Amino acid sequence: MAIETILVWLIVGAVAGWLAGLIVKGHGFGLVGNIVVGIVGAFLAGWLLPQVGLAIGGGIVAAIINALIGAVILLFIIGLIKRA
Repeated sequence: MAIETILVWLIVGAVAGWLAGLIVKGHGFGLVGNIVVGIVGAFLAGWLLPQVGLAIGGGIVAAIINALIGAVILLFIIGLIKRA
């Protein structure tokens, strides 16, 4: 795997995790946590969105939107688990 690919994953994960932390109030995890939430969210959305018939185009903006949707879902689930 090329270093550029890893950097893109980290940037997309950081942006998506940060935006998801803003949308879901009270769930900021710092830089490393936001990257992890964004990357896990991207995998979650990559699996979930095609299951419900949604497809977002290609490119970096679509990757960020996809990861953002997954990260928001992930933070929502984490919030539900913490309250239980």
